[in-house]
Amino acid sequence: MAASFSVRMEPLWRATGVATLSLCALSAPLAAQDQTDSPQETPIEDVASDEPITFEADSVDYDSGQERITARGNVILRNKDASVRADEVEWDRTTATITARGNVRFVDRSGNQIFTETVQLNDAFEAGEMDDLLLALRTGGRLAARSAERGEDGVVLLNDAAYSACPVTDEAGCERDPSWRITASRISYDPEQSRIRFDGAMLELFGARLIPLPGLALRTDGAAESGFLIPNIRFDQVNGLEVSGEYYWRMADNKELTLGTHVYTDAAPMARAQFRHFTEKGAYQITGYATNSRRVANFGVAPTTESDPRGYLAANGRFIFSPEWSLTGSIRLASDRTFLRRYDISRDDRLRSTINLERIDDNSYFSLAGWATQTLRIAADQGQIPLAVPALDYRQRLGREVLGGTVEFQANTVALIRDEGQDTQRAFAGAKWDLSTLTGLGQMVTLTGLVRGDVYNTEDTLSTLTQVYRGNEGWTTRGVATAAVDVEWPFVGEAFGGTQVLTPRVQFVASPNIRNLAVPNEDARAIDLEDSNLFALNRFSGYDRVEDGARVTYGFDWELNRPGWRVKTNIGQSYRLTNEEEIFPDGTGLSDRFSDFVGRTEVRYKNFVSFTHRFRLDKDNFAVRRNEIDATIGSQRNYVEIGYLRLNRNIQTVEDLSDREEVRAAARVTIGRNWSVFGSGVFNLTNENEDPVFAPDGFEPIRTRLGIAYRDDCIEFGATWRRDFITFGDAEQGNSFRLFFALRNLGFR
Repeated sequence: MAASFSVRMEPLWRATGVATLSLCALSAPLAAQDQTDSPQETPIEDVASDEPITFEADSVDYDSGQERITARGNVILRNKDASVRADEVEWDRTTATITARGNVRFVDRSGNQIFTETVQLNDAFEAGEMDDLLLALRTGGRLAARSAERGEDGVVLLNDAAYSACPVTDEAGCERDPSWRITASRISYDPEQSRIRFDGAMLELFGARLIPLPGLALRTDGAAESGFLIPNIRFDQVNGLEVSGEYYWRMADNKELTLGTHVYTDAAPMARAQFRHFTEKGAYQITGYATNSRRVANFGVAPTTESDPRGYLAANGRFIFSPEWSLTGSIRLASDRTFLRRYDISRDDRLRSTINLERIDDNSYFSLAGWATQTLRIAADQGQIPLAVPALDYRQRLGREVLGGTVEFQANTVALIRDEGQDTQRAFAGAKWDLSTLTGLGQMVTLTGLVRGDVYNTEDTLSTLTQVYRGNEGWTTRGVATAAVDVEWPFVGEAFGGTQVLTPRVQFVASPNIRNLAVPNEDARAIDLEDSNLFALNRFSGYDRVEDGARVTYGFDWELNRPGWRVKTNIGQSYRLTNEEEIFPDGTGLSDRFSDFVGRTEVRYKNFVSFTHRFRLDKDNFAVRRNEIDATIGSQRNYVEIGYLRLNRNIQTVEDLSDREEVRAAARVTIGRNWSVFGSGVFNLTNENEDPVFAPDGFEPIRTRLGIAYRDDCIEFGATWRRDFITFGDAEQGNSFRLFFALRNLGFR
C-alpha cells in the first residue's frame, strides 16, 4: 500500500507531525520490510524556503543506521515551482543534501531545465556539483558543459562550456549540430540575477571558429543585456562603404539607450542615438541622427552644394492617464529635404508632427489635436504647407433612442495657418440620426438624417492657385442637411458546391443646395469615385465639400464560399436627379448625372492565392479609368506578388488628379530547406500624354532589389543589391549593397 509521511530538512533529520504518519513512526517498519513495492508520495518541509518538498517514487528504502532515505524508480521531487526527476534520489540526513542520479532533469524556479546524470541539491533546493550537463533556458537557449559547481554566492560556474539557441535535434528527434554556437573556457550563471557571462567566448558558424566575442553577457529571463551589437556593412555609390556599429545600454528595466555610429569611405561619419522609456503612464522613444556633409542647397537649374550640419529627429509616445484619457504625440523633423534618402533612413516625402489629447467612453469622444507637416518634395513650397492648431472634435451619443434610432451630436473646429499662403479657420456643429431595421421579408433598411451649421473665416485666398479650392475672403456661413434611405436585400442559396449570397442594394440621398464653392477646400481635395465610397453619404473625404442635390445609388454584392475558396464581387453606379452647381472636376467619375461604374473583385484560395481587382469604367464608352490589381500566389517560402495601377482620368486641370501607371513586383524562391533568393521592383509606366509635366518615357524603373538569404530556426544571414534610378538632390541614383546577419537570442540584427 502507498505510504505518506513528512520530514523537515535540517542539518539533522527529525520527526514532524505535518502528515498523518511521522518519520519516527515509519522508521522501524521501513527498515524491517527493506523496500516497498508501491509508489510513494511524500511532503517534505524545507527550512530554507519554508515550502514543503513532495516526492513520488516506485520504491523507498530507509537506512536508520546511515540515516539515509533512498527513492528509486520514476522519482519526482517538487518544491514550489522547482522539480527534479531522476531514476534514483538519496537524502542524507547528516549532510542535509539530496543527490539525484540517472537521467536527471532539474527545473529551477525560473523555468530553466538542467539535464545531467548526477546532481546534488542543498537544503534550498539549489543544484550543486554536476558533470556532463545540459542547461536548457526558458527563453530558448542551451548551455552544455563538461562540469559545473555552485559557489557560496549561488553562482554556477560551468567549465569547457558552449551556448547556442539552436535545437540540437531535428524533427525526427535525431541529433544534429547547431548552426552556430559560442564556446568558452568558463561560463558563469547567476540564477538570482538571471545573467550569464562568458570568459574567452568565440562564435562558431557551422563548426568554424570565426569571431571572438570578448565581454559577452546575456540574460536567461529574456530581458536585454548591455553590450555591443554586431556591425552592419553596406555599400552605395553616394556614401561608399558603410560600417555601422551600436552599443546598447540597459539603463534600467524600463529604459534603454542605444548609441551608434556610421562610418563611410566617401562621406563624413554620422552619429545615431535612440532612447526608449516605459513609464507608469505610458511609453515614448526618441531617435536622432547627426552628421556634417555636402548637400544640394538649391534645386534650380544649376544647384549649388555646400557642407552643413545635417540630421533627423523622430520621437513618438503614448500616455494613458485613465481608462478614458490618453495623450499621443510624435515629432519628425529633418534638416533638409534629401537627408533621409541620402542615408537610406526613409523614403517618405513628408514628415508629420502631431499631438492629440483624447477622451473615449461608451457614448462620447473628445479630441484636442494639432499637427505640423514638413514637406520633402523638391518642387513643393513649405510656406504653403499648413500648421493646424488647434483641431478639436467632440461627439456625444445619446444614451436613449429617439424615434427608434440613435442620435449623435458633433462639434468640430480647426485653424490652418500658413507662412506664405491662405489661412483658414473652420467650426461647425451638427447632429445625426440613424435607424437600422430588418423587415419581415429580410430587407435591411437604414434611415439617416443629418443637419449641420458651418462657419468659416479665410484670409489671403488669392495665394491659392487652384480657384475651386479658395472660397470667399472673410467670414462665410452655410447650412448642411442630408436625408438618406439605404436598402439591402440579401438572397442566400447553394451554387458551385458552396453557398452564395447575392445582395442587391439601393440608396437614396437628398440634400438642398449647399454653398460649397463659397468656403475653401482644405480637407476634401482627393476625390475619386471608388467602390469604397460609392454608398457614402458624402463622397468627399473631408468636411469642406458636401455633395448636394438628390441622387440614387444602386449596385449589388455577390459572395461565394466553398471549401478553401472565397469569391466576392460588387459593382455599382449612381444617378443624380438634379443638376446643381458643379463641384466635381472632370475625371472623378462623378461630374455628370450618371456616374461611372465602379467595382471590386476578390478571389482567395486558402492561404495560397489572394487576388484583388478594383476598377472604374467610363459610363459613356466603358473605357477603363481606374484599373488596380493586387495579387499574391504562393506560401511564405515561395511566392510571387504583383501590383498594377493605372489611373486614366483623361484630365489635366487639377494637380491632385493627374494620371499614373505603375507596376510593382516581388518574388521569393526557396532553394532546399534554408536558402532563398528574392527580388522586387517598382516601374513607372506613365507616358508623356498622361503626365506632360514630368515628361516620362513610358517605362522608367524606380527601384529594383535582388538578394540571397540563408535562414533556419536560429540564424539568418544574406546579401541584397538595390539600384535606385531616380536622382533626388544629393541622394543620387546608383547601386547599393548590404550584408545582414542575425542570431536568435543574442540580439544581433
